[in-house]
Amino acid sequence: MTPHLGPAARIDLHTHSTASDGTLTPAELVRAAAEAGLDVLAITDHDTTAGWAPAVAALPPGLTLIRGAEISCRWYGAEPAVALHLLAYLFDPDHPELVAELARMRAGREVRGERIVELLRADGVEVSWPEILAGAAGGTVGRPHIAQALIRAGLVTTTIEAFGSAWLGERYRLPKEDLDVFQAVRLVRAAGGVPVLAHPRASRRGPIVPDGLIVELAVAGLAGLEADHEDHSAAERAHVRVLAAELGLFVTGSSDFHGTHKTVRLGAFTTAVEVYERILAEAAGVMPVA
Repeated sequence: MTPHLGPAARIDLHTHSTASDGTLTPAELVRAAAEAGLDVLAITDHDTTAGWAPAVAALPPGLTLIRGAEISCRWYGAEPAVALHLLAYLFDPDHPELVAELARMRAGREVRGERIVELLRADGVEVSWPEILAGAAGGTVGRPHIAQALIRAGLVTTTIEAFGSAWLGERYRLPKEDLDVFQAVRLVRAAGGVPVLAHPRASRRGPIVPDGLIVELAVAGLAGLEADHEDHSAAERAHVRVLAAELGLFVTGSSDFHGTHKTVRLGAFTTAVEVYERILAEAAGVMPVA
């Protein structure tokens, strides 16, 4: 049974821990959320549920935890294919097909990471793959972990610089294992989860998907769109809201918190209580933990 939330409740539905590419452990993340005055927090690490159990074990009084993941997807209706992310809330972590796909993508990230390190070392950049793996602390390995190695080596000063074109943004960027976005929506629904498209209009991140694709995803089972996000301009947020209203989708707001890998703080953007309640009503996988 989840506690009743008042209309002023603060709900952040998109955060990352060291189980993927955040800098706070799951336990530190939930404590930080409580200290930030949040009432509800979603842990949504990339392609993994590894942070769920330690987050539950450390959950402070007064904080409700939504267990989820951010799934790496690809839309193959364009050339080249467009990368996008699907937030999945309250799905069954033991659903066999979804478990297999998440494991495949995590393994692909590790292969990709090691190949990037090989390219760097071939160019005389002294970074250590075992050290990068250790820095990931058993979580999903990603480019932010390689960025930290570049910072430690004194080659760049910030994660943003490491993701520039001279480094991981272009010169040393390799494709990663992703999941077809329509298959991802189907699997999340089959696992009793609620799928929400993350930052769908964030043009500063690169190519965005057309509204027509979102129409098709809504037919396929997409439940909502993330509107309020640091990578959306005011115009982009407004566009997402209008589109969601036309399609009968709900809209969320979230920090996409990564700890010190980003400057955004927990609770920078939040989700309305009525949207949170709609997510709970649609979920059939796991329940929130309070």
